[in-house]
Amino acid sequence: QVQLVESGGGLVQPGGSLRLSCAASGSIFSIYTMGWYRQAPGKQRELVATITSGGSTNYADSVQGRFTISRDNAKNTVYLQMNSLTPEDTAVYYCNANIWTTGRRNYWGQGTQVTVSS
Repeated sequence: QVQLVESGGGLVQPGGSLRLSCAASGSIFSIYTMGWYRQAPGKQRELVATITSGGSTNYADSVQGRFTISRDNAKNTVYLQMNSLTPEDTAVYYCNANIWTTGRRNYWGQGTQVTVSS
């Protein structure tokens, strides 16, 4: 059984910062790509950023230069540092990880709410 547990969401003013964390636990043999997605009300879930086990990163154009994804492989944890937040960043943020346990598959966290408002 694998679990992804997110933390760090909340309410922040425009221009502010938040740091999200997502820790994977369970019978994990290996973790490949980890990432963050988000879903705003009435919209489809979209990619925010991904990071491979080797540290290669990929960002959505809308967050490039403002968000930074990183990971600690020893802790099976991925982070998302979000700076210069705008109301358009308001969404539920989901952690995703491609994990090998008894087979290789994608896992999702439960989501954490990020609200950017004055």
